[in-house]
Amino acid sequence: MTDGSSTADGASTEAPSAGRSRPGGRVSSGFGRYLFKHVGGAAVSLLLVLFSSFFIFRLIAGDPIDQLTRERPVSPEERAAMRAELGLDQPMWQQFWDYITGTLTMDLGESFQYRRPIFDLIVERLPATLILSGTGMVLAVVLGFWIGTRAGWKQGTRFDKGHVATGLLLYSAPTFWLGMIIILVFARYLGLFPVNGMRSPSTPPDFWSQAADIGYHLVLPVLTYTAVVYAGYLMIMRSSLLDEIGSDYLTTARAKGLRDDEVRRKHAVPNALLPTVTLVFLALGGVVNGSIVTETVFSWPGLGSLFVQSIFYPDRPVLQALFVLFSSSTILAVLGAEILYWFIDPRIRRSG
Repeated sequence: MTDGSSTADGASTEAPSAGRSRPGGRVSSGFGRYLFKHVGGAAVSLLLVLFSSFFIFRLIAGDPIDQLTRERPVSPEERAAMRAELGLDQPMWQQFWDYITGTLTMDLGESFQYRRPIFDLIVERLPATLILSGTGMVLAVVLGFWIGTRAGWKQGTRFDKGHVATGLLLYSAPTFWLGMIIILVFARYLGLFPVNGMRSPSTPPDFWSQAADIGYHLVLPVLTYTAVVYAGYLMIMRSSLLDEIGSDYLTTARAKGLRDDEVRRKHAVPNALLPTVTLVFLALGGVVNGSIVTETVFSWPGLGSLFVQSIFYPDRPVLQALFVLFSSSTILAVLGAEILYWFIDPRIRRSG
């Protein structure tokens, strides 16, 4: 009994330590269930995207042969040969199987409009979209969160009212209209920036000259993109901070003698950022999607303009591939946000 290894009834004193190991096991298994639940939901969503893109664009785009033979007579034999070449003479189930296996193996088929592999088109245009959307999204998130934090902290002041009104005005403005206004002011009237394309043909081929030219062409599209998007982040961050302002822990922090800026920066902002995690991850997913309207207005050679061109053609294989790409990036971004919530929000772990 003196060694403390057992109690009077023979039970080992190691039981408490064993009991402590079980909560860790519950946390681990809880995360496993949580992860399985959300990964399973994302997988189901991706499958629904694959199914819907196959059937939707077949209903919308019509007969591809009619699109490929616009305004020129084609004999029935030629039409049959074209259908065989495109695999349209196969049974529907066979076309669906080829579409599923091709998508999963990155064999996305060939564009009707460009007569090139769709995968090559996406790889070729993806950098332009990432440059425009990525730059605009970073600026919109930083600007929106920075202004939203200060507007919420100074609720009711002239700063708050002015920035909220400006943000909502820009947010409600149609993107194409705002883009045209920016073109008229900064390109047509002031003549400061170009409005078409990503680079000038006369630019020297060296890296720095090309980078400077792309940056020069990027100014107006990014300005348009940021002006339209940042207000959403401003309002979310402002609302989240307003929910925290009356909390007891902020009163305690002030009672300890912390300056107002320290209370906001060290206590209020970290807690207010929690509800914005999903919004930020959606922004990351939206970087791949690009901005269809902005790219169209400024003739930016990205995936958004490719999507618009494919609608007007219509180029069904390209539309299918881009629809799957855009939807998948958003689904995976939401999944990333859900996983991150497990680590940063104790309420999720307790409920798991």
